[in-house]
Amino acid sequence: MKARELLNGLQYSVICGDEDVEIKEIYNDSRKVGEQGLFFCIVGANFDGHAYVKDVIEKGAVCLVVQKDVEPVPGVLIVKVDSTRYAMGIVSSNFYGNPSSKLTVIGITGTKGKTTTTYMIREMLMSAGHKTGLIGTIEIMDGKEVIPANNTTPESMIVHKKLKDMLDNGLDSVVMEVSSQGLMLDRVAGVDFDYGISVSYTHLTLPTIL
Repeated sequence: MKARELLNGLQYSVICGDEDVEIKEIYNDSRKVGEQGLFFCIVGANFDGHAYVKDVIEKGAVCLVVQKDVEPVPGVLIVKVDSTRYAMGIVSSNFYGNPSSKLTVIGITGTKGKTTTTYMIREMLMSAGHKTGLIGTIEIMDGKEVIPANNTTPESMIVHKKLKDMLDNGLDSVVMEVSSQGLMLDRVAGVDFDYGISVSYTHLTLPTIL
């Protein structure tokens, strides 16, 4: 897929390079970058992806998404955005074919009760005949396997990859816990939510979803 297609929907400026460069894979971990890769320079609490620009280019990255000023590199597309975390969500959605737009996606937010409500809604949907996946604090159910979760809301690259897996596995809907941290870190950027449910202790605001 061309970088131009992956960047669709983003506001960005081109520092250098050709937007028609072909991208084979996307990465946010410099240790895993391969040939014709796109790398997101994420700024974290204990690391900064911008420090690995030279390393990822040597490993085969042909496109970098940055939010800080970096030196132009001949033959490499470098695009600058306001937030690389937000950009990662949009690009990941494009890379995996915008799977959330082809599923019924229900987000569960709130202070307490998200996990219980997520399982409850999934069971309701399953009982109504919907093949339903789940992304939550405990696990991810993609219709084929159950994977232990590391975060309530995974990084956006994982979210969109698992939504694509759910679609490929014949699911038609997904219930997803959305934590306040997940929102703050743009982990659901690019997700096309159909319904939002807010829970607070024992209070539940529930739309008609069946």
